[in-house]
Amino acid sequence: MAADSKDINQDDTQSAATAADAAADSTSVAVAEKPAAASISTGKLSARDLINAFEAEQVAKQAKELPEIYVGDTVRVGVRITEGNKERIQPYEGVVIAKRHGGLNETITVRRIFQGIGVERVFMLQSPQVASVKVERRGKVRRAKLFYLRDRVGKATRVKQRFDR
Repeated sequence: MAADSKDINQDDTQSAATAADAAADSTSVAVAEKPAAASISTGKLSARDLINAFEAEQVAKQAKELPEIYVGDTVRVGVRITEGNKERIQPYEGVVIAKRHGGLNETITVRRIFQGIGVERVFMLQSPQVASVKVERRGKVRRAKLFYLRDRVGKATRVKQRFDR
């Protein structure tokens, strides 16, 4: 009988030891998983990756729906104008002669003729001053920058229309 009770005690201690090992394994796995998940979201990112992640977050936060804008397009930009305590939206229509940067800092340069004088404005697309952007016509051009339009006068400043976009 004494031998049987020793066997039972040894079996109980072995099963308790394996249960403790299993519990230790599961806690060590759970502990190992938590820092791994945290390191993915805040892990070591290069400076460029960190900036890109921040810009993507900011663009998603603003969630401004902008159409596809190409150089040569005729666009109508709604600009917020504040006069005293009143605010209104003034349209500015012209040809996009340049696009710069990208993401959060994307800008377009729009040129129009006002009273016989060429006027250019640079708009930051994600700015709160830009209320809306609408593409009126698609332009067919073969350049990335249309600065040569500055030297042209009258009907020579027209851009061919593109119908496939």
